[in-house]
Amino acid sequence: MPQGIPALGVGSRERGQATVEAAALVPVLFVALLLLLQPGILLYDRMVMQGAAAEGCRLLATKTGALGDMDGSCEAFVRHRLGAVPPHDCFHVHRGGCSWDVELAGDEGSQTVSVTVGNDVRPLPLLDAGAALLGMTDAAGNLHLEATASMPTQPAWVDGAEAGRDPAGWIGAWLR
Repeated sequence: MPQGIPALGVGSRERGQATVEAAALVPVLFVALLLLLQPGILLYDRMVMQGAAAEGCRLLATKTGALGDMDGSCEAFVRHRLGAVPPHDCFHVHRGGCSWDVELAGDEGSQTVSVTVGNDVRPLPLLDAGAALLGMTDAAGNLHLEATASMPTQPAWVDGAEAGRDPAGWIGAWLR
């Protein structure tokens, strides 16, 4: 037998094994990556929304009627923080303009303040069919995410003070 020609035998049957295994494994890896990507996107959205809502609560706790109507500026502040979410449908369905649902409640005279942020997300391919079958999507095929933050406007030691919740009373009580 010439030296450059391999003999037919067991070794020649195993030559294509790696190619066949790779052809079967690559689609499985891509589907696994896709299944891990959607929860990561939803978690990122949720973290940004929760952070923006918490910062909005801190701002609302200092909102006073003496400065006029600050609701517009508080909402603009929350929407600015939500700008960290890309305007791509798999992160945030943008609908031509800013479509965040932002609800503000309370001011410095309230016991608590709260901010609720809502958002629609289009599921990635393959996962949208599963989400629709489970009834997790709306009529447009989107998932709805919502984050709410609530906090007291004053620490507990202030409520126990003799002057109550009135800052002017604190000064009067301090001067006595």
